[in-house]
Order: sequence, then structure tokens, then C-alpha cells
Amino acid sequence: MTEFIIKRTANAKNDILAGITVSLAMVPEVVAFAFVAQIDPLMALSGAFIIGLVAAVFGGRPGLISGAAGAVAVIFVGMIAEGHTKGMLFDQPIENMGFFYLMACVVLMGVIQILAGVFKLGRFVRLIPHPVMMGFVNGLAIVIFWAQVKMFSHKTLQISPEGVKEYVSTFMSGTELYIMIGLVALTMGVIYVLPKITTKIPAALTAILVTTLIVVGFNMDVSTVGSYIIEGGGTGLKGEFPTPNVELWQKLPFNFDTLSFILPYAFLAASVGLIESLMTMNLVDELTETRGDGNRECIAQGAGNIMSGLFGGTGGCGMIGQTVINIKAGGRRRLSGIMMALTLLTFILFTDKLIEQVPIAALIGVMFMMVIETFAWSSFRIMRKIPKSDAFVLVVVSAVTVIFDLAIAVFVGVIISALVFAWENAKRIRARKRVREDGTKVYEIWGPLFFGSIIAFNEKFDVKDDPEHVEVDFVESRISDHSAIEAIFNLVSKYEAAGKKIKLKHLSEDCKILLYKSNPKFREVIVEDIDDPRYHLAENPEAFTKGLSEYKF
Repeated sequence: MTEFIIKRTANAKNDILAGITVSLAMVPEVVAFAFVAQIDPLMALSGAFIIGLVAAVFGGRPGLISGAAGAVAVIFVGMIAEGHTKGMLFDQPIENMGFFYLMACVVLMGVIQILAGVFKLGRFVRLIPHPVMMGFVNGLAIVIFWAQVKMFSHKTLQISPEGVKEYVSTFMSGTELYIMIGLVALTMGVIYVLPKITTKIPAALTAILVTTLIVVGFNMDVSTVGSYIIEGGGTGLKGEFPTPNVELWQKLPFNFDTLSFILPYAFLAASVGLIESLMTMNLVDELTETRGDGNRECIAQGAGNIMSGLFGGTGGCGMIGQTVINIKAGGRRRLSGIMMALTLLTFILFTDKLIEQVPIAALIGVMFMMVIETFAWSSFRIMRKIPKSDAFVLVVVSAVTVIFDLAIAVFVGVIISALVFAWENAKRIRARKRVREDGTKVYEIWGPLFFGSIIAFNEKFDVKDDPEHVEVDFVESRISDHSAIEAIFNLVSKYEAAGKKIKLKHLSEDCKILLYKSNPKFREVIVEDIDDPRYHLAENPEAFTKGLSEYKF
């Protein structure tokens, strides 16, 4: 897929058609996520339009599609339910108060994301290892696939004796299931075959139109966008142009209790949204051999969420599925994302009856093809060729993404990768020993000296049996952190306690300054009449001054 995508050149026609295609695929996804969060589908669609438009115009990655994503929607489920309960406990009870808390939370989420961009936190996504990236892609592909499988069912509203509403899914069977599978296969077939005949028209959009015309022409009784929305409790796709939600400011109590209630959800949603957006941006960077601006994308995502919350929409972020569809259809520039948002708005305002006739099977087929294209099948081939630790990270991130959450998966993957890196570097510390003619024993240290290699470093020295004069040469070693400086201090202290003289050579200027500040007696230990080493201390010297001031010989 990568070579095919890279060869596509950017032009207005491809961007427009790709945007229309993505908007069609966006509707059932957003509606499904709205059902998960138990909010009105039109609220989610409005949010998708606003976030998609703002991110497309101001974002740091042309071609990236944003909307009301499920990764963010699931975070709000508990908050909305608890918000409804809190609203009924007011002196003047307010029904559906959870929705007002949701909109305030989305605004706060946007503020946090803008701050992340202002403080340039977006660049840290570049530190995410490639196995984590592959695991992220594979995990999301599986999640999206399973979400499509769930659409082979009908939802029925059931009310318990206690008055609790619950939607129960019943899987399709018999003729209805076979027809659904046939239409999905037809859609996938068109998408697969058409590019081999011509690439002048987008295969996904053509497949949707062909399948829809067959269903409408033969008056087939199948699940459509309209029936899907109604089954989930919605009234249809028809809506109004989003306007500022004045009711939010009138009913929401602006006090510390509200802030403390929505802040944890806002922070988690902001984190998940940025991680998915920035990792999707990285994926597009690889597919198109270009580079986006992570910090700018953070600010754009934040601005989009603030606007969405103010206008009565829900939160969102970059969506990997719709982004891959857009890139594969030829969408390369901002126009594709703008076209997606405007087309989505057109569906809501003017063409709701037409879009409601689109069979769900056609959209499932498009998403299935997207899953096939997105999944990193090469991960199976390279599994035995890469380090076992990387293979483990890839599998773990994929599994955690499916079982728990994208943000948790990324954090777990990065932590495991960092621990493996520290462990491997800790084993690289070496000491070459030799004795000069005057009887001085010289330790030449090789490798990084940091918290992970301190134990191995200490094991290199034999304080008890060493001669009276010892010299430690750090010319091939890098002093990386506070732990390394403390290890040097302890080493000198041991030799001093044993009545032996030790000299340190080739310490960095930063490291010498810190040791001098900790105890002036280090001037008798460190050799100054040599060239400066070829490195610098990794951290700010001032950061250690207070911690070292208590050291004494």
C-alpha cells in the first residue's frame, strides 16, 4: 500500500472526491460512537463537522482527518451518567445535566491540548519507538474491524423494571445475514478491482454508489444509515447548523466543584486525543514521505474541541480509519479535510434523506478494505528478524489497544521500550585495566554511566587489593545523570577511606563543576591538565547542586 499511496500526486479533484468518500464513511462511525457515549447522534455529527473543519484548516498535517472518535467518546460515558445524577441533586433539578458537563469538559479538553501545543509537547511523539507504532496500527485495525462486525446486528431498546434503559444487540441470521455479507463482498470487490481498470475515480466512493443503487433499485430490505440511527435511539440524520449553546452558560454552575468533576475526564480525553492524532500524523508522514508539525496539530485539535464544546458538539481527535481512506483515495492537502467537513454538514442540513438510504453494508465494506490496508501484515514476516524485545512490545501494544485503550497501550509500549533500552545500555559499561611502570593502576571506563549501569560500574573496582595510587579515565564514557555523579562521589570516598589516592581524568566540565560545588576537596582528585572530553553532561548542572551539597568526605 505504501508505494501505491506515495505515487499519488496532489490535485483538487482527488482531494474533493476523497473528502466526499470519507464523509460517507464517517457517518456510521460517528453515530456508533455516539451510541457508546449515549449522546444524540446529531451532537456527535456536529462535533465531527466542527473539529474536522478546524483541524483541516489550521492543523499541522494536511490529509489527516479528524472527527468525533470512539477513543475519546468512551471516556465520557461515566461522566455523562454521573452528571445526570448530579443535575437532579441541585436545589432546582436539571434534567440531562450530564450533556452540559460534557460540553464544558470538551472545552477544557481543548484548552489542555492548546497548552500542550504551546509548550511544544507534540514533538515527544517522535520518541515513540517503531514497534509501538506498528502495535498501535495493528491494534486499531483490529478494533475497527470488530466495530464493523458489531454492525451485523440490530439494536433493541429494553427498559428494566427499575426504569434503566439498555440497548440489546441481536446478531443477524438467515437471508438477511447472507444478503448483508453479499453486499459487503460486492463493495470490497469493486474497491479491489476498479483501481486495476482506472484510477481516475475513487474506488471507495464508486463502490458505495454502486451498492446503494443496487439496494435502492431492487428495493432491498437491508440495514441502512437511517435505520441504524433510528435503532440506536436517534430520530434521523436531519439537523440544524451548529450555533453557540447559550443554554450551557445559563445552566452550568461555574465553580470549583464543576472544575474538579470534569478536569480528570478532560485531561484523559485530551491525552488520548493527542496521542491518537499525533500517531495518525506519524502514519501519514510515513505513507506520504512528508512531515507534519505536531505542535501545530495539538493547537488545532484543541481549538476544534473548544469550538465543538461551545457549539454543542462532542469531543474528538484524528481518526486513523478515515485518514487512511482519505490518503488511499488521493487526499493529500487541506482541501480533502475541508471537503469532508462541508460534505458532512451538507448531509445534516440538506441531503439527509438520500444519505439515510445508503446501506450499512457498503460502508462496512469500505471499512473492511481500510482495515486490510492499514494492518501491518509485514509484522508477521519480521517477527523473527527483529529483537525479541521489539517483537514483545509490538504484540503487547496491539493487545492492550484492543483490550483496554490506545493511551494505555502507548504508555505501556514506551515504558517497556525504555526499560529494555536502559537494560541493554547498562550492560555496555566496560573497564579496561592496566598498571603503569610507576605502579599506578589505571581504569579506562567505556560506555554510558547512568542509573542503570551504576552496579556494573562499581563491580569493576577492587578497592581493597588495588595499589596505593589509582587513576580512573572517563575519556570513553559518558556521564549521563545524577546517579552517575553520586557513583563517582562514592567511589572516591571508598578509596579515601582505604587510605589510597585516586585521580579522575577526562570528566566533563559540567561534571567537574558539580563535584567542585559538592566538596572543594575534589580539586585535589580531578586532573585538570588535560584536554576537555568530547561530551557534556546530559542535564543542567544547577539541577544537581542542592542534592550534592550534602556530600562530605
